[in-house]
Amino acid sequence: MCCVQLITVDDITAAGERVANVVVRTPLLPFPDSTPERTFWLKPENLQPVGAFKIRGAYNAVAQLPQRSRSSGVVAYSSGNHAQAVAYAAKVFGIPATIVLPDSAPAVKVDATRKHGAEVIKVPMAERESRAHQLVEQRGAMLIPPFDHPDVIAGQGTIGLEIAEDLPDVEVVLIPISGGGLASGIGTAIRARCPRARVYGVEPELAADAAESFRAGELVHWPSERRARTIADGLRAEPSDLTLAHLRAVLDGILTVSEDEIRMAMATLIKKTRTIVEPAGAVAAAAYLYRAAELPAGRTVAVVSGGNIDPDLLTAIWMQNGATGGSAW
Repeated sequence: MCCVQLITVDDITAAGERVANVVVRTPLLPFPDSTPERTFWLKPENLQPVGAFKIRGAYNAVAQLPQRSRSSGVVAYSSGNHAQAVAYAAKVFGIPATIVLPDSAPAVKVDATRKHGAEVIKVPMAERESRAHQLVEQRGAMLIPPFDHPDVIAGQGTIGLEIAEDLPDVEVVLIPISGGGLASGIGTAIRARCPRARVYGVEPELAADAAESFRAGELVHWPSERRARTIADGLRAEPSDLTLAHLRAVLDGILTVSEDEIRMAMATLIKKTRTIVEPAGAVAAAAYLYRAAELPAGRTVAVVSGGNIDPDLLTAIWMQNGATGGSAW
């Protein structure tokens, strides 16, 4: 990791100009049960055109492809939200897109990807990346990775710029972590614009490889079947050398939350804010609701990374947790 080049806030600012006409500038939604010690806002990226923050990084990366390379198309591998984002961006630019998805991907994410005109290839989760690289070789296409690229990280960092503009005195920022591109980008922006703020990643206990890698100072591999145990299908990837270098430079720590806490947070957000989130999108709020003792007090923002959830799963979680609110309050 010693030779990894980190992105800068200037890279993120440039990305913001590229994506401005495509992404939704999501507001900060106040949480109704905040306390004076911990005022709390949500950054609802589930409001994006593809239902998740991924459009920011995918569009920024596709927008910078050389014109001569576009005719061969783009390839991406994904758990689902990056798939939709690349398909959407490729459609905007008139570029063919092929997306490799795990065979366990929620149908709602697979169907949405196809509706944007992309070819979808489903493989076992552990084979996504290798199959994508095979397609790049075979077709001469350009790879748009889900997090392991400076342009993707810079695009995701535009969320941090918006948080800093809307709440310049923010004190704590909570960000879901999987591959680490989202936290890398947002953390870089917050460090530059709100240097006094504390920035934390949050991931499921059942897929806590980023937290272990962060503590170890080097990548610690968890087998895909171990990471696949979490209900948060969008948080089953693992960091790269590039993202881990960013995370160690910009984060104050990584917290983990349980599966029950993820489910309860989803129900709480539905009940308190009418916000529909997928499991991955609820982990940052879960840290605020259930792991407050591990966090400093102060003005807190949690990033809701996405809302693409299978209706049957959403119904089941609501039936299990919604009656009581699933809330720490």
